[in-house]
Amino acid sequence: MDDRSIIALYWERDESAIAKTAEKYGKYLYTVSKNIVSAHEDAEECVQDTYKAAWDTIPPHKPDIFKAFLTKLTRRISISRVRYLSADKRSGYNIAFDELENSLADFSLDECIEKAEISRVLNAFLGGLRQNDREVFVLRYFYFESVRDIADRFGVSENKIKSQLFRLRKKLAENLKKECIFYEN
Repeated sequence: MDDRSIIALYWERDESAIAKTAEKYGKYLYTVSKNIVSAHEDAEECVQDTYKAAWDTIPPHKPDIFKAFLTKLTRRISISRVRYLSADKRSGYNIAFDELENSLADFSLDECIEKAEISRVLNAFLGGLRQNDREVFVLRYFYFESVRDIADRFGVSENKIKSQLFRLRKKLAENLKKECIFYEN
């Protein structure tokens, strides 16, 4: 079933919309959540919460890109779950953001996130990258995939991916500093 038909089911308040969503995107959403929360049970619960959030949001919202809409819901719910469970837990989400924060040690990531301008700068940064760099960056810092999984996907060593991510974080820091997004502590 195509996305428009599934969204139409939500608008009609037909409960089969959830089953159709799970059938088409369940495994994908589980992977997105699992990369963030780490625990199988938590990932399953986040995906179920995603279905409920989609049910509660459609209508009145009518997403243009259903997969992106579901991904955004899953990420938000999964990140909230990690924060709720424990700030000390080392999930994929915490590890990925620690990498970014450590490479930007002279700046406050919290201050940066509060700035609305960050979205524009990140989009410009990602748009200026080669396709391979952009894919690696997004897989790591949007989908929170492990370095090992990314290396396997591209058929390269983990060290190559780590080096590539290091260079990308450094380049991002330079862009953010140039755009006056980060402030020195």
